[in-house]
Amino acid sequence: MTGLSIAWAVASFMADKEKCGAKTLFATHYHELTKLEEMLDGVKNYSIAVKEKGEDIIFLRKIIKGGTDESYGIHVAKLAGVPKDVLKNAKEILKNLERKSMLGEKNMEKQEKKESAGQLSMYNFKLAEIAHELDKINVNELTPIDAMNILVKLKETAS
Repeated sequence: MTGLSIAWAVASFMADKEKCGAKTLFATHYHELTKLEEMLDGVKNYSIAVKEKGEDIIFLRKIIKGGTDESYGIHVAKLAGVPKDVLKNAKEILKNLERKSMLGEKNMEKQEKKESAGQLSMYNFKLAEIAHELDKINVNELTPIDAMNILVKLKETAS
């Protein structure tokens, strides 16, 4: 994320006419930066045209308008002569990272929905209160009726 934040800040600085206003090409592998076209005046996205052929791609040596949401790093590494074992490992790592990213995004969406409804903070407060009450109990000294009363109280707290 650090690299993305730096790239975002540099691109924003270069596009700001008062601070820099540079006319420049900015090549990056951060897909998130394509959003800058919508946010900053003067920013335009271009990408290299590619043709997919099975798992391989062919760079068509043509620059086209618009960004891309694909990453070609492993394909470029293959063209550069990186060993097949390294490429295979990179593909596996990429799959794992993408899966974790997708799961993380889903979990964040769920958490944001709960927080916006106020449920998560209240739930965490109640859990903390219940945990505090449980910590104070010496189960070796409880009578059955004391245990029942504590259970009723904890249930009321949870509700």
